[in-house]
Amino acid sequence: MKCFKPVTERVVVLHRDSPALVGIVPRKELWSLIVEQKWYHIPVESAPKNINDVKYLAFYFPSVFGKDFRFTVRYFADIKDIDIKKRIQLFPQEETHRRRDKDYFQLFLGSIKELPNPIPSKRWRRIVHIPTTLKRLLIAEEINDLYWTSQLEEKMYHALKKHNIYPERQYVVFVDRQCYFLDFCIFCKKGNVDLECDGERYHTLPESLAKDRARNNQLTSYGWSVLRFLGKEIRANIGNCIKIVERTINTLKGLGV
Repeated sequence: MKCFKPVTERVVVLHRDSPALVGIVPRKELWSLIVEQKWYHIPVESAPKNINDVKYLAFYFPSVFGKDFRFTVRYFADIKDIDIKKRIQLFPQEETHRRRDKDYFQLFLGSIKELPNPIPSKRWRRIVHIPTTLKRLLIAEEINDLYWTSQLEEKMYHALKKHNIYPERQYVVFVDRQCYFLDFCIFCKKGNVDLECDGERYHTLPESLAKDRARNNQLTSYGWSVLRFLGKEIRANIGNCIKIVERTINTLKGLGV
């Protein structure tokens, strides 16, 4: 792996709250391309909604990069410009690729810098994109500290950690060929917990309630314990929410590894 200069103090001071994104680097040859040509690609259909506001891009390395780098975020770069191109324009040598005619964001990057400390994932997990900020990239101790999704989830996350419960955020699970993103996944010895923080604006709509109920039933049928808290519960009495979480963990014989 090629090393880079650590982030400078000037960047820390001036832009610490700027929106950032963590993207996965699935192959070694793609990292070489990023380093040499200074661009990264994201499918338009799966890109975060705020992609045009993101100022920094960091990189997550999976297992293919070996034990010294796998499951960590170590480098980042500022985003200079964004364009939309067909995949075949980005990779003309891959003429038979099944997504050759799909639209992709091409993110043009500045210099690639090394973070002050690598940010590890405590366990193997699927990473798609992580919405974050530069400040979080500079101070995060592990992957779950990076996520910036909503004030409700942030309040819940800090309350859980205060009670020595360390969840996985935006955890991806597949149940009966259906993909679900869990707000929080808590691993227990006799089962796992899906903890959801529901904002009133969306989750109280009739169609949303029906969708949530179907989701809950599907996960429960495969052994998950599902806990859902409305925003007003989290804001007014986070302590009671945590008590319910702890009681559920105890029912499942305590936290797992």
